Amino acid sequence: MDVLTVCDAVMRSSWLLPLLVVMIAVDAPFPILPSETILMSAATTAFGGGDVGMVFGLFVAALAGSVLGDSVVFWLGRCSHKLLSRTVDTEYEVSAWVRRHMLCRPGIALVGARFVPGGRLVSTAAAGRFGLPVRRFLPWSIVSSAAWSAYMLLIGLALGPVTGGDPLLSLFAGVAMAVATAAGFALVSKLRRTRVPAIS
Repeated sequence: MDVLTVCDAVMRSSWLLPLLVVMIAVDAPFPILPSETILMSAATTAFGGGDVGMVFGLFVAALAGSVLGDSVVFWLGRCSHKLLSRTVDTEYEVSAWVRRHMLCRPGIALVGARFVPGGRLVSTAAAGRFGLPVRRFLPWSIVSSAAWSAYMLLIGLALGPVTGGDPLLSLFAGVAMAVATAAGFALVSKLRRTRVPAIS
């Protein structure tokens, strides 16, 4: 079985949506799974092939997996201060920003941090650790998850015409976009850190 056949089978499998829900949920406490890459690749394939039903299914799966994963990390942050303390208390820029905004502006902290690498884990763990009420956390988790899911699908929409729905090209495009996004955030963060001594 060649690579193209495998990619096509995965992207069109009936197990793709449940698999994405699980991967995106697990990716919250353990952000090492390629859930974003697979989601972008599947969205690219769906848009390229004009499969509206799959596009809607991907959005629902991404939203459900994201909210589920957020809830797990929120619970861990509330119940186990030692387990996630280094994630929240580190002096990295994202962590410091989340700590400043979490209790007074949780929407900004949860939604804004979602689009920064590692920000999902930091913001949801901080929400639990700092005692943010569930009634304030859950709506903003849903909003941030919906915004992130839509963003992933928009990337798929942009890449769909390029790949024409080809599963292998969609996979390559998803990997390339994930790498480019991470590199872009890393570059911006580095530039901001180098400017701090010059200003002070």
